[in-house]
Amino acid sequence: QVPLVESGGGSVQAGGSLRLSCVATGYTFCMGWFRQAPGKEREGVAIIDNEGNPKYVSSVEGRFTISKDKAANTLYLQMNNLKPEDTAMYYCAALVGGGNWVCDMNCSGGDCYANIPLGVRYNRWGQGTQVTVSS
Repeated sequence: QVPLVESGGGSVQAGGSLRLSCVATGYTFCMGWFRQAPGKEREGVAIIDNEGNPKYVSSVEGRFTISKDKAANTLYLQMNNLKPEDTAMYYCAALVGGGNWVCDMNCSGGDCYANIPLGVRYNRWGQGTQVTVSS
């Protein structure tokens, strides 16, 4: 097992900032942040793929920055210029095990995949941290 421990959520006004942290114990092939708002499907927000490249959902491009401290095995999500539509439960997720392909982030049918064609799901999840943005 590779436990994931998140922290950093909270309540802010629109335009404010928060930083989420996720500490992983053990090896991960790729890691990222996902979110789920009430009544909506879970979606990928940002990941760092196994080549070290960040990927973002278009709605957060230019506002959120994902980074990783390899020595501390800690993943961060710096969220600036937050909007009410960013309100959601944010989850850290990781894939333990991989292959000769590059991680992606796609959620469908209640699952989130690092590789949809191969059916590889993110297989480690944190408990979630709530982010609430008021207008």
